[in-house]
Amino acid sequence: MELKPNIRIWFSTPDGQNVIGGGRYRLLLAVKELGSLTAAAEKLGISYRKAWDDLKKAEESIGCQLIVKSRGGSGGGKTELTAEGIRLLNLYEEFSARIERCAEETFLSLKTGIDDENN
Repeated sequence: MELKPNIRIWFSTPDGQNVIGGGRYRLLLAVKELGSLTAAAEKLGISYRKAWDDLKKAEESIGCQLIVKSRGGSGGGKTELTAEGIRLLNLYEEFSARIERCAEETFLSLKTGIDDENN
């Protein structure tokens, strides 16, 4: 039987408000890569309004700004992550990677033990 662990991670405030999970992580990452909230929303297949609302909810939950938008001239505007946005993105990324490694190692050790018991 082929199985693997599938972990979903959210960071929440102490009172339970979700700040970031997989969707908001991908949104922040796309903004960082593309320099545009519009382009990030398009890449992820979500509306600009949903992207904007999700980031505003996250900002309100933690009380700091994650993105900064600037209007542009002929080249258009841009959206960038703030220092706090970059820190949150990096924290989520590193924490998720460590949890996934730990989950895989734990799963394999448990699976091996169960397989050995059944043989």
